[in-house]
Amino acid sequence: MENSMADAPTIQASAFTAQGTPREHVQLPVETFDGTVNMPAMHLAVKAFLANQRQGTHATKTRRWVVGGNQKPWRQKGTGRARQGSTRAPNWPGGGSVFGPQPRGYRQALPRQAKALARKSALNARAGEGALRVIDAFQYDAPRTSRLAQMLARLDVAHKKVLILTDGLKDNVFKSGRNLPNVHVMPYGDTSAFHVLWSDVVLVESGALGAALAPVAEKEAGKVKVVKKKASAKAAAKAPATKAATKKSAAKKPAAKKPAAKKPAAKTAAPKKKAAPKKKGT
Repeated sequence: MENSMADAPTIQASAFTAQGTPREHVQLPVETFDGTVNMPAMHLAVKAFLANQRQGTHATKTRRWVVGGNQKPWRQKGTGRARQGSTRAPNWPGGGSVFGPQPRGYRQALPRQAKALARKSALNARAGEGALRVIDAFQYDAPRTSRLAQMLARLDVAHKKVLILTDGLKDNVFKSGRNLPNVHVMPYGDTSAFHVLWSDVVLVESGALGAALAPVAEKEAGKVKVVKKKASAKAAAKAPATKAATKKSAAKKPAAKKPAAKKPAAKTAAPKKKAAPKKKGT
């Protein structure tokens, strides 16, 4: 066992203060971070976790539970139609369903050793990607969401899914992060493979790893402006295209012609009446 521990590769992680100031790199404990990444164990753990979240309260009404249909719709013989016993049979509209979902449990049990292996593999996977960072200590006297958001902005992870693992239960840190949509705060001992794999970045308090870093005395850092997440390339490409199209369509549309004023009709001269012929002898 000692030889295997000695042969295990040492993994280092970048360390930061609670305000996001970089510190010296920290060597992660070999007992947990030995490079083991077991994909089947992680798959089973995530599948069991998601299955255990299901309530299984779905239900459909069978023929037994549908209201009505007690009377035979028509007599058995003599009508020329197929015999029917109830209007709530499955072949009737409004009838009961056949083999529909019924309340059931979806719980999957996983051995304790398999859960531990999956959790260890997930942490090793994040550490191997450089997505695991160590924070010296979270010393929050009161819940402060802005303080936690500023730390994430200085670490340049404000727009990523962040899992914060504290050394034991720290209520003030939990309340500071519960209002941030992409941040999940929980004790290091309660984490699972699903939570680690859900996140893009894992921030671990140094005391949880067994090597507590002494907090560095530093002044209150200035505020960092959190830039809003940029729109995706597809959305950005579509937006100017639509604007250009609207401009082109507006330019192509001919100006509405005003109705021409009607010219007054020319008055036609009335025909002159012919003088009546004079009678002779007058």
